Amino acid sequence: MSHFSKLASVHRGIIFEQRSLHTLQDHFSMSLRRVGGKSDGGIDLVGWWWLPFLPLERALSDPDGILRRPLRIFAQCKAEKKKFSPNYVREMEGVWHIQSRTPAPSASHEAGRGDSSYMSVALLLSESSFSHSTLLRAYQSTVPFLLVHLPTTVLSPSPSLSFPPPFGDDFRPSPNHGNFGAVYPNPTLTNLVSPLVIRWERTTPSLGDSDAPLLVHGRPGLWWQGHRLRSWSPDVTEDDPHR
Repeated sequence: MSHFSKLASVHRGIIFEQRSLHTLQDHFSMSLRRVGGKSDGGIDLVGWWWLPFLPLERALSDPDGILRRPLRIFAQCKAEKKKFSPNYVREMEGVWHIQSRTPAPSASHEAGRGDSSYMSVALLLSESSFSHSTLLRAYQSTVPFLLVHLPTTVLSPSPSLSFPPPFGDDFRPSPNHGNFGAVYPNPTLTNLVSPLVIRWERTTPSLGDSDAPLLVHGRPGLWWQGHRLRSWSPDVTEDDPHR
């Protein structure tokens, strides 16, 4: 690979990391920062996921009065053209086990409030799609995984496509202008965040819009006790341009 190609690859990776960070902030109640560098420990993004679940020892109240406490997030971002390999899942499992044993710095607004024992989640974000073997590996893992596909373009516009087992039809790709392609929480994560539910929210063009393509658009949403949960973290203000 030429020096120019390496620089282009690095630049593309940084852009994807920034895009991933802002997307997770806007839609998933995460407050993250880029790590980078040779001593990053295999992590591209690190931070917190603010969810309303028990116990609530370190809880903060959001604008709707819902108490939230943080999960630690360790994320890897892959801006590659080839399909996402299961080797990355195995690699992230090792990173998760190491990082989860490392004392966590206090979450924002939490300094001095007890110990640093936070539950941790492994997050994998990919510009390319996930292979079936990758999905199966993540599904079977005892590590709480969330896999997020953030395509630059969506190659297959058919809303009739379904995911391969074991995930089923609840999380399916969507031609949604390049925001989300799909999200895949594994059973370990689903059990960890329950009763919070990650749902794929579908919208269709207005019947009166004859120029609109006949496509089903969608994005993931967080739902709590039958209500959609707004994206919120204590580090993001209401007028933040990336909210």
